[in-house]
Parts: sequence; structure tokens; C-alpha cells
Amino acid sequence: MAVDVPRRQLTLDEVAELAGVSRSVASRVLNDAPHVSRAKREAVQRAVQELGYVPNPTARALATRQTGAAALIISGESPSIFADPFFAQVIVGATSALEEADLHLMLCLAASDRGRKRVEQLLRSKGADGVMLMALREGDPLVKMAEDAEMPAVFGGRPVGFNPRWYVDVDNVGGAREATEHLIAVGRTRVAAICGRLDTEVGRARHRGYRDAMLAAGLPPLPPVEGDFTEPSGAAAMAALLEREPGVDGIFAANDNMAAGALRTLRQAGRRVPADVAVVGFDDLVVAQIADPPLTTVHQPIEALGREMARMLAALIDGRDPTPLILPTRLVTRSTT
Repeated sequence: MAVDVPRRQLTLDEVAELAGVSRSVASRVLNDAPHVSRAKREAVQRAVQELGYVPNPTARALATRQTGAAALIISGESPSIFADPFFAQVIVGATSALEEADLHLMLCLAASDRGRKRVEQLLRSKGADGVMLMALREGDPLVKMAEDAEMPAVFGGRPVGFNPRWYVDVDNVGGAREATEHLIAVGRTRVAAICGRLDTEVGRARHRGYRDAMLAAGLPPLPPVEGDFTEPSGAAAMAALLEREPGVDGIFAANDNMAAGALRTLRQAGRRVPADVAVVGFDDLVVAQIADPPLTTVHQPIEALGREMARMLAALIDGRDPTPLILPTRLVTRSTT
């Protein structure tokens, strides 16, 4: 007697593959959600008919909660964020990846109590399918808010004292170590660090890289001078260093903005770069190319940082479990060393 073999349950991934769209797009089409182009909607509907796909009721119920948006939450002072080309490049990268997943980008600034309350409301109401968080400081309340929200969350850089499950970061320690090693290799023995905010992991990590390189070379690390990643703070830190360490002959600045400020102060003080003081920055922003003289710096793939954060978040929204990612850095030598 013939035995009926149960037909295998088709998956949403198969529908998405046949339609040539992401899993999240296919899910939104099946649930008649907004923010899907007509062409992609029709492609998914054709794939459903061709495969004879029947949605799983439980998965369908969960999918109806999708909003079609992903939030990028930046913790910091609003004016400095919009003045810093770093964040502009992150947004460009994130937007390109979200477009591939048919997700819209929501930009949220948490620079004030009011801003943080609005973010908390967004998270509690699940006003986005997932969030990306950046520029977090030690003890930042956004970390707990993201945990409590029980929604997909990707961190751009790891917060101090917290090890998130999903994050994209760059090799801050390795890049800073390479920058300092370069200064030592060109003959500098009194190398100082203008570090970023030490209540951020990026500030601490880049200072660790500087310190590791100095100790490995048998040179005493000088006490750091802290800046806030802006050009004026770099200028002020350089002035403080010249007063405290007049014999300094090398500077590692934890980002290009602060390095540009250091160059301005050195020029005003009559110090020649690189003859008297060599300078290396970090980021490889446009300011490094147009600085006077052009700045040796550590290149980090900033657009890729935003893009990979968004791709990781889209994967989480689709029900996958991506792994954390550390992006490489490389030294770019110009005229300041």
C-alpha cells in the first residue's frame, strides 16, 4: 500500500531567494506592510504562487509587528556630531546597506535628557525593527534601555564595561600601536598621546595601543592629555603638552580632528612639523589630506563600519544570528612624519 510522504514545509528564505529580495522584504510583502516597492512586491507575490508557499501562522503574527525602519542612535552633543565628518560617513554606509534590505533609517540623537527620553519611548514602543547605537560613554543609560527593549540591537564600538552580543568595531588598539611604532621607527623617543575621552572604549583602546608600543620599545609612556575628539580640544591638549613636556618630539593623536588642532598649536609655537615634532592621527578623514602639512594617520574603514552595522542588524531582523566583526586598520604616511 502506498504511503503518503508529508510535503516539506517551504520557507520564507526560499520565497525571498526566488524573488531576488531579502527575507525581511518578503516578510513585509506577505504581511502587506508598507515601505516596499511595487516591483519587489510583485516579485514576491509571483514567487509565492510559483512555489505554493503557505505562511506559518506564528511567524506571520510576529512579522506583522515590523515597521520597516531601523534606528541609528548616537549618544553625544548634537553640534559636534553634525560637524564631525566621521558620523556622516557612518550614515552613508548604513543607509546603503539598509536600502538593500528595504529598511528606512531613523536618526536619533541622545544628547540631552529630553533626547534620551524620546529614545526610550521609541524602544519601549518598538517604533523600529531594530537599533544601532554609537558614541556611548561609560555608564550610558542607553545600554540598559537597549537591553530592556528586547529588540535587535547592534553596537558601533563596544561600550566601557559592557560586552554586547552583536557589535562592529575597528582594531583601535592595533591601529594606535602601529601609529606609535611608526613614530618610534622614525627616531622619536619622547612620544606623547593626545587621547580621546577616557570614558569611552575607543578613547581607552587607542591609548592602550600607544602605551603598548612605548613599553615594547623600552620607552616610558608619557601621561596622556585628554581631548574630546574635536579640533579645539586637540589644540588645547597640544598647548598643555608643550608646557608640561617641552622636549616632546612625537605626537599620537587619537583622531584626525585633534591632530589638526595639535598642528595648529605647533605652528603657532614655532615648532616645525615633522623636523621638530612628528604627528600621527587616526581616522583618515578629509582633514588629514588638507592639513598643513598633510597628516600621517591611521585609516579606518568608516563607511564600512556603518554598512556592516546595518547588515548585521538586517540579519538579526531576519531571524539570523550574525557574529561580531572587527574591521582592520592601516597606516597612511604623509608629510607629518
